[in-house]
Order: sequence, then structure tokens, then C-alpha cells
Amino acid sequence: MLDIQSIRAEFPILSQKVNGKPLVYFDNAATSQKPKVVIDAITAYYEEINANIHRGVHKLSQLATDAYEISRSKIQHHINARHNHEVIFTSGTTYGINLVSNGFAAILKAGDEVMVSNLEHHSNIVPWQMLCERTGAKLTVIPMNNQGELVLEEFEKLLSEKTKIVAVNHISNALGTINPIKEIIEKAHKAGAAVLIDGAQAAPHIKPDVQELDCDFYVFSGHKICGPTGSGILYGKEAWLNKLPPYQGGGEMIKEVTFEKTTYAELPHKFEAGTPNIEGGIVLGTAIDYLNSIGFDNIAAYEHELLEYGTQRLLEIEGLKIYGTSKNKTSVISFNIEDIHPYDIGAIVDKLGIAVRTGHHCAQPIMSFFNIPGTVRASFAFYNTKEEIDALVEAVKKAKTMLS
Repeated sequence: MLDIQSIRAEFPILSQKVNGKPLVYFDNAATSQKPKVVIDAITAYYEEINANIHRGVHKLSQLATDAYEISRSKIQHHINARHNHEVIFTSGTTYGINLVSNGFAAILKAGDEVMVSNLEHHSNIVPWQMLCERTGAKLTVIPMNNQGELVLEEFEKLLSEKTKIVAVNHISNALGTINPIKEIIEKAHKAGAAVLIDGAQAAPHIKPDVQELDCDFYVFSGHKICGPTGSGILYGKEAWLNKLPPYQGGGEMIKEVTFEKTTYAELPHKFEAGTPNIEGGIVLGTAIDYLNSIGFDNIAAYEHELLEYGTQRLLEIEGLKIYGTSKNKTSVISFNIEDIHPYDIGAIVDKLGIAVRTGHHCAQPIMSFFNIPGTVRASFAFYNTKEEIDALVEAVKKAKTMLS
């Protein structure tokens, strides 16, 4: 059992008012709010140990380097990576996907295939399209059904010896569907394909075990798990990271530079060119410690309770339709009301202090599948309450009355 009121007290932003109403924050799939321990850790870094890392012999540089590498080890243990150097600090999920797709440009040839799914965020579509344009490879797409689930029978039919990498999300940001990624990984590996998992939406709800999953790459963002913006992680199996060329050139990622030839540093520095987001990397470890102190099993159980309650309450509204009805989903509810544009609903509920997301959620192929312009998306976190869901329901009812 979680003490929700005590947890809420740890998030300063939740006590404020928006448009004269108590803030109800249901845009957690876009970014999470930050607890005081994370905010304090950001301040402490700049007040106490701000220095560049890995290069300095002075005390502050050593302290900052130690804190940065301790955070890397925390993340290694959190995701159960085999090696510390398989954890690459990035600016977020998008950067991690682009790093891998750029590396595959040296591996693919014309006629090879790259596979994504109909459930992907644009960040897990566009980099692969760009890769296919550069290499002459073909992009194939795993279809989805009306419940927002991937059609695995079609996935198996699409797999072939031409498939070189499969890139799918762990959880859909637009629908909340939890994909059967272990089964997808096993089938892809049997066909000889590598697998990248976009864990941006899963990381706040699920503690991934990359060795148990046996994925080749797993990416996620810090800002969705109570950490700072501009921070993130790419996990890659050591063999794959050694095989891929560097993504960027510059300082830190080199072993030796002459005008005739440059040799590259060992992992993880090979992929960490330039001065990183030091504060972000350090404080990402703080955020993961915070979530683990609550417990991911506790988080998942409570958020599922919110999902069931929110689904039941919203369906009381006549004309409301929920998109994404998989039995296996996380705390995201995307919905529309008949004949009302989602943006109009979002604008009205904002006036009542309720933050939801409206639009295509950077998942336009999903909206095209359902033949809709977008949805209203309410995404719940462990610091939300059933009372806030009640406030959302009343606000949506008011919006419907005003717009009908």
C-alpha cells in the first residue's frame, strides 16, 4: 500500500493552482513531475561539485566523475545489464535510437529489411526511414488490430533472413498497450535479426531486465522517470556496441588523434563525445533510487487501480470512446467524444486546472489507423488520485455540454 498523500507532498509542483484551480496533472506520458529529492540533487551538483568529468585531476572533477560513474552503475543494476560499459548516457530516447540507426548504416545493404510496428512513436519510425533511404533497405511494418495490439501472426510472416533489425516499443505512448516484447525478441533472434526496444513509456512503470529479455538494445529517457530533461540511457549488448561505429566525433570518445588517423576509446566513452549533461546523468541515478524506494511492483499495482477506475468513470460519459483496449496495458487512457475535436476538450479542461495531452501524440500512423485527427490522452502516475480522476470526469462532462 502506498501513502499517496505523503508521496504527493514530495512533489512541490502538485501543490500549486492553475487557472485558480488545484493542479491535476495527467500528462505523465509526456513528462513526469520531479520529487524534492531530485530537485535538491540538481541544486547540490551545481552548488558543490560542478566540474567537467573524466579529464581533471583536481578535487571537484574527481568528485563529479565519481558521482557520474556511480550513477552509471546504479542504472546498470537497475536494468540488470551484464556490464557497466553497456550503459551509454544519452540526451534521451530519441538520441539513443538515432545512435543505433546511424550505426546500422555501416551494416545494411540494399535489399535488407528494417522492421517497426504500427504502434511506434515517430522517434522509432523516422530514424529508420532515414536509414532505409541512405542504404536502400526496406522498411516493413508490424500491423495492429482494433484493440491496439500488434498482430503477432503477421509479424512472424514478415520476418525473414532479410530482416536485420526489429525496433518496437515496450509500451505504446498513445494507447498504453504493453507489447509482448520477450516473444518478439525470441522470434526476431530466431530469424537472425537484432532487436531495439523503445522503453520510454515502460521505464516509469516497469523495471526492465535486459538480460532476461535478451534484447540487443534498450533505450529510455530520464525525464519520464522523475529525472531531469536532456538525460537518458542506451543499453546495448557489448558485442553490438563494439560492432557499431561511433555516432559523433570529438573529445572523450578518442583514444589517440593524429592528422593521419584517429583511434577510438573503449566502451562506454566511444559513444559519449563531448561534455555530457553531467548533472542529468548524476541526478538520473537519484531519480531511479527514488522510484526503487517506492517499489515498481507497488507503482504498477496502484497505477493499474487508477487505470481501471479511470476507465470505468470515463465510460459513464455518453458518446465517449476509448482507443487502446488491450487487456495488457498501462495507465494511459486515450479517448474522444463523438463529434467534438480533442483539442477543444483539452482547452476547456485546462481552464479547470487539469493538464491532459491532445493531438496525435507523435504517433500519426495510429491515428490514421483509427481515422481520427487525434485523441485526448490522460496518463496517470503513482502520485495521482481517484479524486483527481473524478475531477477530470466532471471537467470532460462540462466540456461536452459546452461544445455540444
